[in-house]
Amino acid sequence: MLQALGHLLPIAVAVALSSVPITATIVILISPKRNRAAIPFLVGWVFGIALVISLVSLFAQALPEQSIKEPTLAIGIVEIVLGAAMIVFSFVTWRRGRGKPPAADDPKWLRAIGSFGALPAFGIAFALNFRPKGLLLGIAAGLGLHTAGIDPAEAAIAIAIYTVIGASTVAVPIIVTLAAPQKMQPRLLSARSWITRNSRIVTVLIMLMIGVVILGSGMTDL
Repeated sequence: MLQALGHLLPIAVAVALSSVPITATIVILISPKRNRAAIPFLVGWVFGIALVISLVSLFAQALPEQSIKEPTLAIGIVEIVLGAAMIVFSFVTWRRGRGKPPAADDPKWLRAIGSFGALPAFGIAFALNFRPKGLLLGIAAGLGLHTAGIDPAEAAIAIAIYTVIGASTVAVPIIVTLAAPQKMQPRLLSARSWITRNSRIVTVLIMLMIGVVILGSGMTDL
């Protein structure tokens, strides 16, 4: 159990620090439709996080286990590929953004979230887990959970902890804002401005760190 949590916690932190769902949350919370869309958005985000790691873990368990060494070797190779992909992703993100000023405005699809009702908000939050970055993190988490070799009850607890941490940066602003909207409004605007200026460097650092951790884990399994 502790081995599984040790592998999952840094990935959960990377999920929590993902700028796109946080920015989408802020856009919803400063919109007139926050009371209709905020909770469905949170539910979709939570459901998506838990689903990706669960499906990857179940798929890994379904792999044929002809010997003890072969599955571990296969998982190690996949982890090396994932870790390398994250490192490459962080490098490409840094190269594309080098020398460019922060974007002055959010993408059109992100600005449109403020006009969404309950069902579209749920759907977009769920879909955000299937972005390339989200899939890489979810696959890494699912493989780490599988290699820990824990029983289903412990796996369910680990998935719950991973999901709570990963969703915390969406859940906390939603809960606090719905409880005290006037007090949170200036803080949300300030947070949105900070994310706009710094999201690229945060993404690069987080993906680089997680990529190195997963790459090292995969090399250990060889």
